[in-house]
Amino acid sequence: MSETEAHSTIRVLLADDHGIVRSGLRMLVDRQPDMRVVGEAGDGIEAIALARALEPDVAVLDVAMPRIGGLEAAREMRALRPDIRVLMLSMHEDDDYFLQALAAGARGYVVKRAADTDLIRAIRTVAGGGTFVSGKRQRELLDTWRERGRQALADPLTTREREVVKLIAEGFTNRQIAELLTLSEKTVESHRANVLAKLGMRDRVELVRYAIKRGLVEP
Repeated sequence: MSETEAHSTIRVLLADDHGIVRSGLRMLVDRQPDMRVVGEAGDGIEAIALARALEPDVAVLDVAMPRIGGLEAAREMRALRPDIRVLMLSMHEDDDYFLQALAAGARGYVVKRAADTDLIRAIRTVAGGGTFVSGKRQRELLDTWRERGRQALADPLTTREREVVKLIAEGFTNRQIAELLTLSEKTVESHRANVLAKLGMRDRVELVRYAIKRGLVEP
């Protein structure tokens, strides 16, 4: 590969917790003369680390992944590298997931069932500085988003609180969460109480619903 070709090649990071999905996406991307997969991740934490180390142009993130999901990973990547273009990949076609992806800093949203036709076009679009929307409904939502601004969808929780909510929704106990996040059990209990107070909720069932709505876990 010449220096000119290397400069024009779009460097892509793929993150999905299903290996077979990543393999299929990699074949699709590597088949393109102007693209190259530079890294693969199986969860959000690994994706963030690879984004920092490999400096890809575009990060394709699955919405729901272990430890940290795609929406949270997108927020952290954008905080670390504002120039990175994030493209969300999801099995969900719900309006809320699309809007939350925009709120997290994503420049595009591809539904998995349409990945074979939309993904390559989406990568080129976001790499070129554009925003990818796949249909009329998403274009309408994007217009609404631009009119309202991101404040309307602001998440009141901190990054740590979202991590705790995700793990609670996945069924982990306070002790297990403390071990996973390297916190004391008392700190986890404090985060849980703060989250319930902020959201005006009473129990785990309501937290699970919130986590699903925000795209932190799969329904």
